[in-house]
Amino acid sequence: MIKKFALIHILGAALAVAEKPNIVLIYADDLGYTDLSCQGSKYYETPNIDRIAEEGMTFTNAYAGAANCAPSRACMMSGKYTPRHGVFTVGNSDRGKAKNRKLIPIKNQQILDAKFVTMAEALKSKGYRTCVAGKWHLSEDPTKDGFDVNFGGTTWGHPKSYFSPYKNPYLKDGPKGEHLPERLGRDVANWIKENSKSPFFVYLPFYSVHTPIQAPENLTAKYEKKAPDGSHKNPKYAAMIDAMDQAVGHILKTLDEQKLAKNTLVIFTSDNGPHGSISRAEPLRGVKGMYYEGGIREPFLVRFPGVVEAGSKNETPIAQIDLYPTFLELAGQTEPAGLDGVSLLPAFKSGDLKSRALFWHFPGYLQSYKADPDSASRFFRTTPCSVIRKGDWKLIQYFEDGVIELYNLKNDPSEKTNLASKNEARKTELLAELEAWQKETKAPIPTEKNPAYQQ
Repeated sequence: MIKKFALIHILGAALAVAEKPNIVLIYADDLGYTDLSCQGSKYYETPNIDRIAEEGMTFTNAYAGAANCAPSRACMMSGKYTPRHGVFTVGNSDRGKAKNRKLIPIKNQQILDAKFVTMAEALKSKGYRTCVAGKWHLSEDPTKDGFDVNFGGTTWGHPKSYFSPYKNPYLKDGPKGEHLPERLGRDVANWIKENSKSPFFVYLPFYSVHTPIQAPENLTAKYEKKAPDGSHKNPKYAAMIDAMDQAVGHILKTLDEQKLAKNTLVIFTSDNGPHGSISRAEPLRGVKGMYYEGGIREPFLVRFPGVVEAGSKNETPIAQIDLYPTFLELAGQTEPAGLDGVSLLPAFKSGDLKSRALFWHFPGYLQSYKADPDSASRFFRTTPCSVIRKGDWKLIQYFEDGVIELYNLKNDPSEKTNLASKNEARKTELLAELEAWQKETKAPIPTEKNPAYQQ
């Protein structure tokens, strides 16, 4: 702890107060790649989130740090890949039936260690006021991790109820029946008004649209009247998305009314793919918990007036670990040390970003919702694996039996054709780079056989 706060003190030694932009990071939970109308859905309606895309830039190859909740947040908040902090999954890493697990998985760290300086702490040291509202999931109290104010954030992975009374120790109950997204949007909007005279960082990680699926009746009725769009057909889930969108609209309206929009970077993204029994990310393969594209590729919308071209699209592969160095550069620190991501400002300004590889590491097990044709195993959404994406190519290395999968995402975005046996040179190249990264990050790889395994 001494080291951590010494570093924060050093970072804050000289606070610049010039035209630092405000930052609003909106983070949905379990929202799939196509779960927005601006991402192609003809069933879900998201006019306010769509506005961010219309007035900004859409990244079409943007990735979460992991395929489920806590590790994605740990990566984004620390700016580091999973092997650096050890948060690999939610709960235990030995999920699913023991008789189906060939290996003893690596033990999981469920809390982000306090030694890591979060992006909130770094921005606070640069003179930013900081606020979090919603699903924190990385410690008991986010005000000990750099946030001045906390509305409803704790270790919880989902709320006890989306309607008041919330029974949340960090959120006062509202009127009976008040809906959580509306409440979080209002609390954040009021906080922005109170802190509009200084640079601020808002982190709004909605609990939505994680289960339990609980939505207002009037919004649910709206979608009960609509025709389904493929796998997008659950009226209550659609209503939850709609409610979240309305809360986003409240934030955008507040920025306009306070004349803050021109100096505010707004980003909307999500932590992982959709819950497989509720929605799908088609045409992408996979859902939450899988390391196919549907589990880790996310909507990523950026509005930054005067910097980002309105209505533009960017196909550059990026990752949420890039947000930390991006925010630091905006705050005046152009060479942050010890982070795995890179600043996205060049991509914001010109669309260009130096080519590089992106990595994922998951040394545990996630049980299946049910038998799923997208899964690599009938028992699990994923088994222990590492992943690399470089350019158009993606390689998955499974540790149970050494199986390699290789896909060309440009030609095969649905990951239908494994090219590992047909392109030995590309497989060898990517596997070597992946293994070098594993060594550099000291990524723990499970090798111990599970005595409870039954063939």
